[in-house]
Amino acid sequence: MVFTEPVLEVLWFIFLGLLGGVAYVIINSDSMDDLFTYASGKRYVIGIISGFLYQILYSQYDFPNSIMCFVSGYMGTTFIEGLTERLSNNKDSNN
Repeated sequence: MVFTEPVLEVLWFIFLGLLGGVAYVIINSDSMDDLFTYASGKRYVIGIISGFLYQILYSQYDFPNSIMCFVSGYMGTTFIEGLTERLSNNKDSNN
């Protein structure tokens, strides 16, 4: 199967997002078992999604965008958890 350049670019950004998620899990894990938990799987999936979204939003295939894609995979879940926490706090304060 031969991939065209746009497909390889998308796969590269997805890989970098996943790599960012894996780096976060490895840095914050206490044991090897932490790499295979539900929370870790959630980080991996969100890293993949953030890599794909980064490619759509910033589709230049260059070094700075590659680094930022890795960072978005690394920080993606933290950002989403912060948003949901803030939104749930706003709902609680309005009631």
